[in-house]
Amino acid sequence: MKKRMGLLLSTLFAASTLLAACGGQGGNNAGGGKDTFSVAMVTDVGGIDDKSFNQSAWEGLQKFGKDNGLEKGRGGYDYLQSSSDADYATNLNKLVRSDFDLIFGIGYLMGDAVKEVAKQNPKKHFAIVDTVVDEPNVASITFKEHEGSFLVGVVAGLMTKTNKIGFVGGMEIPLIEKFESGFRAGVKAVNPKATVEVQYAGAFDQADKGKAIASSMYASGIDIIYHAAGATGSGVFSEAKDLKKKDPNREIWVIGVDKDQAPEGEVKVGGKTYNVTLTSMVKRVDVAVYDTAKRAKEGDFPGGKTIEYGLPENGVGIAPTQDNIPENVLKTVDEWKQKIIKGEVKVPTNRKEYEQFAATIK
Repeated sequence: MKKRMGLLLSTLFAASTLLAACGGQGGNNAGGGKDTFSVAMVTDVGGIDDKSFNQSAWEGLQKFGKDNGLEKGRGGYDYLQSSSDADYATNLNKLVRSDFDLIFGIGYLMGDAVKEVAKQNPKKHFAIVDTVVDEPNVASITFKEHEGSFLVGVVAGLMTKTNKIGFVGGMEIPLIEKFESGFRAGVKAVNPKATVEVQYAGAFDQADKGKAIASSMYASGIDIIYHAAGATGSGVFSEAKDLKKKDPNREIWVIGVDKDQAPEGEVKVGGKTYNVTLTSMVKRVDVAVYDTAKRAKEGDFPGGKTIEYGLPENGVGIAPTQDNIPENVLKTVDEWKQKIIKGEVKVPTNRKEYEQFAATIK
């Protein structure tokens, strides 16, 4: 009897030791019990040095990696850059084969590729930024870009001296129409006399097109341009800085997008430093990427769900660098921000809604 009891206790002890070994580390990880968690992203054509959307996403991923003791590369955190849309699915599949636990597709344009690869790999976890992919293993991250764009529209409407304002979009798609419509509404709300000229470059990675459009706009008397064009927007900055060098006294401005683009607006003329960045519409892609990776690592991956970031979540807004904006303008911006958060103002997301909004402005 004692011998059988001793054998039973030994067996139970061994079993409990085995269970502890299996569940002690990484039990809540998305990697199915692996000791480590790995995460990677695929950029769209703008690349991680676009000073905008992709760069913000990569910064969020880098911070997550460093905060969690991960190293860059396979088994840690990494990225693959896309040169064209033909690279999207290829790059996603490369990361699948490298066994990353969570794979991000950065940008609206990657929606179809993420959907395709996610369906082919139902046990893998994916996330898409800026659109919705209706698959159980995909977390969709979206933003209320129209709300943040409304606020920088308020800045532009109050600060224009010519009542001529420009908007340069990348591709003419519903996503960028949200930026355009919100911006135009913000301008209209505070300055009904101002006009907003809208042009699209047809690409997010063509700085030369951005520069050419900006040149035409500034030549027509436009003094503030808001761009929602990714790397194409660097051409807008380039043109504004060139004009500032020719005439340092000229008041000419760019409103940046996605991250604080004040560094992009610095220009030196005769030993003095100017900045043509009026402000930027900050879209916290870095925070969204970090949050989603954190949830996945903790075993709370939001697959099949859409997470939306707006003004209440501080997911969008105006940049913290506000050196070129007077205090009274910032106060007005905050007043409109509170109206939007309280639901007193519904910001348009498309041109039809903008026309309805504009009809209410006297």
